[in-house]
Amino acid sequence: MQVIEILERLVGFPSVVGTPNGEIVAWIRHYLQSHGAVVTELPGPEGDRSNLFATIGPMEAPGYILSGHMDVVPAMEGGWTSNPFRLRAEADRLYGRGASDMKGFLAAALAAVPALAETPLRQPVHLAFSYDEEAGCRGVPHMIARLPELCATPLGAIVGEPSGMRAIRAHKGKAAARLTVGGRSGHSSRPDQGLNAIHAITDVLVCARAEAERLACGPFEPVFEPPYSSLQVGTLKGGQAVNIIPDSCEAEFEARAISGANPVTLLAPLRAAAEGLSQLGFQVEWRELSAYPALSLAADAPLAALLGELTGAEPLAAVSYGTEAGLFQRAGIDAIICGPGDIGRAHKPDEFILASELSACQAMIEALGRRCAA
Repeated sequence: MQVIEILERLVGFPSVVGTPNGEIVAWIRHYLQSHGAVVTELPGPEGDRSNLFATIGPMEAPGYILSGHMDVVPAMEGGWTSNPFRLRAEADRLYGRGASDMKGFLAAALAAVPALAETPLRQPVHLAFSYDEEAGCRGVPHMIARLPELCATPLGAIVGEPSGMRAIRAHKGKAAARLTVGGRSGHSSRPDQGLNAIHAITDVLVCARAEAERLACGPFEPVFEPPYSSLQVGTLKGGQAVNIIPDSCEAEFEARAISGANPVTLLAPLRAAAEGLSQLGFQVEWRELSAYPALSLAADAPLAALLGELTGAEPLAAVSYGTEAGLFQRAGIDAIICGPGDIGRAHKPDEFILASELSACQAMIEALGRRCAA
């Protein structure tokens, strides 16, 4: 199958984050097995979705991982000019949910499989396709934990998030959490008889703003924009009517961390402020939604040099968005970002990728295969 045909099939699976992904997993597994790959399906603890790991070449030798996620964000926003789960071609543009983020990379990797299978590889090429990346990289940790039994320690992982086919060495880490505060309802004329959850949560909001301002003062890492760790309140929900004492309020917080900073730790002052509300009679629930570490690959790392050779361009220092690459690096595997498409097109109506970008990515992967045979 040609790369566009494969992308058409992948886009046709509505593999929205947080939903079962059995159909897309089954199709990819069958395709890979038909070309002789050794494929392992790795069900997650949710019970209705799986990661997929495949190897082409000698399993006992160290090789390279091509990493991508099978899930996409929902396509319920207005502005789509065609069915988001049916690939539409207009000249060089291919429209569909996930075309750039990141089924384009999956399609290019799968299109390269026949060539890889025909190449006498001395070093294997692995495909590591995950689920629920869009929910904070929830699926891939389960797969990374299984790698020691699936392959020899890899030489590196190429995470194919959309980067315009320019390799990228670093990104920030991220953590997100949801705070729910429960109070006691009542008539607004008798505030002495209730517990106002909105009033209570403002203590945590004030803390969040103070922490955000403190982080903006450094430490700094100039490769990022902005060059410091950040923190924000992302959502706030509470109350039923102006004359009812609100008995619940919910807020979601996010931290983005430069290299060397733990994003979960950045949220710790907010959690402490929230837990202090329990002493005032409020019910407090703090739930971590997602967390992944920063990526920081040295400029002189062999993997950076390899991607420079494969793409013909010096790797970029950093990007603002996050990926699964930091999780591979935390597991002791060098990782780098490089994939087709543009992150600026992702999570928007009429998301698209260029056919030329797909071809360039497929060519890069096939060139990697030739390097693994040399």
